[in-house]
Amino acid sequence: MPSLPKPRPVVILLRGVNVGGHRRFRPAVLARELEHLDLVSIGAAGTFVVRRPVSEAALREQFARRLPFETEIMICPGRDVTRLIALDPFAAHVERDDLVPFVSLLSRVPRPAPSTPLNIPPAGEWLLTVLGREKRFAFGIYRRQMKAIGCLGSLDRVFGTPVTTRNWNTIRAIGRVLEREAGRET
Repeated sequence: MPSLPKPRPVVILLRGVNVGGHRRFRPAVLARELEHLDLVSIGAAGTFVVRRPVSEAALREQFARRLPFETEIMICPGRDVTRLIALDPFAAHVERDDLVPFVSLLSRVPRPAPSTPLNIPPAGEWLLTVLGREKRFAFGIYRRQMKAIGCLGSLDRVFGTPVTTRNWNTIRAIGRVLEREAGRET
């Protein structure tokens, strides 16, 4: 009898949690409550890797039931994150202390998608630049200024769908968890 393929991990990004004192919760506590999913919590912004097989509907239900507020629960296959990291979308950009590389997960692929690069605001000195898009991911850089955070909030309108954003370092941390998981499977 042929063996079934190994289940692949999924990544969950919660939208707008633990930001500025609003919609607060403790991701480590949630990870313990959902330990049957072999859940790995990454940072405080509601970023998780689920290493056990479970349907998307069941994941949404289990997260929603345990969170003390409503939020958008964005789920994507771990292989999509691995593919994005392999593309290395920031390889051509020089690291600078005043610029922060980011990746936004869109709740769906936008149709039509805005052309990139895209500066926000469009005139004058930009605060945020969307450099490109790969399927449901948009990636870019923003200036390390408070006004730039508001620009991140405008990405919902730009792409016409809810968006949640993480620093590139967080995306690489997700990649390290996925690499370890791939090593466990072999």
